[in-house]
Amino acid sequence: MSTSSASTTDAAKPAAATGGVQSLERAFDLLERMADAGGEVGLSELSSSSGLPLPTIHRLMRTLVACGYVRQQSNRRYALGPRLIRLGESAARLLGTWARPYLARLVEETGETANMALLDGDEIVYVAQVPSKHSMRMFTEVGRRVLPHSTGVGKALLAHTSPEEVRALLARTGMPAATEKTITTPEGFLDALEHTRQLGYALDDSEQEIGVRCIAVSVPNSPTAAAISISGPAGRLTETTTEKIVPILQEVAQDLSTALANTAANGQG
Repeated sequence: MSTSSASTTDAAKPAAATGGVQSLERAFDLLERMADAGGEVGLSELSSSSGLPLPTIHRLMRTLVACGYVRQQSNRRYALGPRLIRLGESAARLLGTWARPYLARLVEETGETANMALLDGDEIVYVAQVPSKHSMRMFTEVGRRVLPHSTGVGKALLAHTSPEEVRALLARTGMPAATEKTITTPEGFLDALEHTRQLGYALDDSEQEIGVRCIAVSVPNSPTAAAISISGPAGRLTETTTEKIVPILQEVAQDLSTALANTAANGQG
């Protein structure tokens, strides 16, 4: 998950330094800071984290409110607005489109269904899938939303999140059991995240659906928290098969990360 520290030093950067328009850079920086803070902040918090003077922030926020990208709450705090949803959904679909060739490569090399998922708020949303060619295969509808605690991609995405943030997320979502093997306690899930960090990949062993196993890794340095996974019948995704699949998953995740970074760099040029 992103943190506000990444862009702090850029907040008051002159437009000439990046070749951009300063007010736009500042407005987008404020939106990102709001997202990092959970979607709702006060002006003084934004001023403290960004280093910008209150009058400047107030002017930018007024513009963002008028455009529908931010709304002012009754308590005078500011929250991300509904107009951002359409932009986010379009961006997620595009990210899924970019990922499809990499997922197709996973299917070709592993024989199993490949997925890409993002962390959207407190939920996992699947944005791309390439199905296995086996007659018995897994299928997850693109756009489907699930809770992180019962999925391999959820563990991969939250593996490096602080225990405090993980506990807060679980408190908000609850931990309903999808199967008898679903982890249903915060302590159990935190242990699974520690295991994920040690292994370098995440496992879902019949925790979302009985008889289905999933292997997942996060996409390094993705512009938004993303993970890719392989899923299939537990009878095919054995421990021996997993040992062969994990390096392929990690390599494809790194290649996808490089491609996304190159796309971003070309867009800035």
